[in-house]
Amino acid sequence: MKPTRRHFLELGVAATAAAALTPRRARAQAAGPRVVVVGGGFAGASCARALRQADARIAVTLVEPNATFTACPFSNAVIGGLRELSAQQFTYERIAADGITLARTSATAVDAPAKSVTLADGAKLSYDRLVLAPGIDIRWGALQGYDEAAAGQMPHAWRAGEQTLLLRRQLEAMDDGGLVVISAPANPFRCPPGPYERASLIAHFLKTKKPKSKLIVLDAKDAFSKQRLFQAAWAELYPGLLEWVPLSKGGNVTSVDAATRTLMTDFGKHQAKVANVIPPQKAGRIAEVAGVADRSGWCPIDPATFESKLQAGIHVIGDAAIAGAMPKSAFAANSQAKVCAAAVATLLAGGTPSVPKLINTCYSLVAPDYGITVAGVYQPTGGQLADVPGAGGVSPSDAPRETRKAEAVLAEAWFRTITTEAFG
Repeated sequence: MKPTRRHFLELGVAATAAAALTPRRARAQAAGPRVVVVGGGFAGASCARALRQADARIAVTLVEPNATFTACPFSNAVIGGLRELSAQQFTYERIAADGITLARTSATAVDAPAKSVTLADGAKLSYDRLVLAPGIDIRWGALQGYDEAAAGQMPHAWRAGEQTLLLRRQLEAMDDGGLVVISAPANPFRCPPGPYERASLIAHFLKTKKPKSKLIVLDAKDAFSKQRLFQAAWAELYPGLLEWVPLSKGGNVTSVDAATRTLMTDFGKHQAKVANVIPPQKAGRIAEVAGVADRSGWCPIDPATFESKLQAGIHVIGDAAIAGAMPKSAFAANSQAKVCAAAVATLLAGGTPSVPKLINTCYSLVAPDYGITVAGVYQPTGGQLADVPGAGGVSPSDAPRETRKAEAVLAEAWFRTITTEAFG
């Protein structure tokens, strides 16, 4: 399926300018229906703004400890030396200007029966509806030998920021001829095509800067998103440089030794000069604290409203949610945020939310001028989000290079659109 402007033009949510409220006012909430949104990433920021657009009477408080958000989409280009981290960073000034109260602290507890959120400074926020958008946490220790200290030697770079720069610096410092190893986890995890885009852009860096080097991807799966497109591009662009080892051929990493940057599988050992370990993940900690995460570590939700199946009055959106066929991506988070905001506004007004359709489009760069795409449409079916048959697809496998170049341009346009909608 060839991507069209519809894929990113449908992102547009208009924002209504209003007087900014200071973070201190988060403790003294305004009158009217109160919605607290925890987490200021693509899901939380988009939801807060969509709530204000849906009904300006709703008093929206966004709880987010960081003054700056660092976006994961396009962060692989930072690792590959094609982009600076500053291009990934956004503030919350425009969100405050929309009349959304900012609480620049963390949420530490949720009392669902009392409908209150406790903040790190001890203050409490009351709510009529709570939206949790906590993103992911790393499951430290789930991979033997991989803990927070190990991430200083073998960065995961799966939360954009200092880890992104650490992996980039390691690649830049590596001697030509060094071995780079990426460990990709089993599903589910944030951004299913992400490890393979990363492998592609690191391969591009090696090809242009350190051509004697090699990259191996050790994978805990036998299949991955956009696999045929990625592998065809690798064969064309990076023959002999990039090797993918699937689960069935010994790709599952069972333990690591950070001191020697060694990754162990059932079939052998791989000692790397640079090792990027993408470990198992779970919903951000506040989801567990709030009682909305199940044994899997993720959060089951009603697919029509994103209300938790475990705690009434609490909605979960973005990477933390169990969203059926819908992947964990920035576009998915944005789409879920808008559906959730509409449902919350309707519920607060005493109405019944409509049955939604949600969209997702994911662009991946295989090289700076080579993009590929997967898109899908989803609807509630049998208690979960399912694909709408015939509504999605991927880039044509036989597309000419001009098409690949055009998709790379569309990817840039998509990033500008979604970040403007959420933060600009």
